[in-house]
Amino acid sequence: MTKSSLLPGLALAAAFTALASAAYAQSRPYSPRMTCQSAARMVAARGAVVMSTGPNTYDRYVRSQPYCTPSETTRPAWVRTADNPQCFIGYTCEDVENDRFFPF
Repeated sequence: MTKSSLLPGLALAAAFTALASAAYAQSRPYSPRMTCQSAARMVAARGAVVMSTGPNTYDRYVRSQPYCTPSETTRPAWVRTADNPQCFIGYTCEDVENDRFFPF
């Protein structure tokens, strides 16, 4: 094989690698840079959103119980946003078993 016959294959492999890297690098919504209203609207519109709440923290926020598994319950969720330190954006899903043992 010559170098010129390898080039199309290498170019194709590089393109696939770039696409895979771009998909992997997509970031989550970051609540501290959003307004309270926009964060709450995002959860309401999508039903469930994994949102970063800090540089190393994130959680899954849901609009209502149907977005949780049958063994989970909803718990109100407040996050810090650009305009509100305690913005109600929806709920998190928590195991029903944990609710009995840790009722806070």
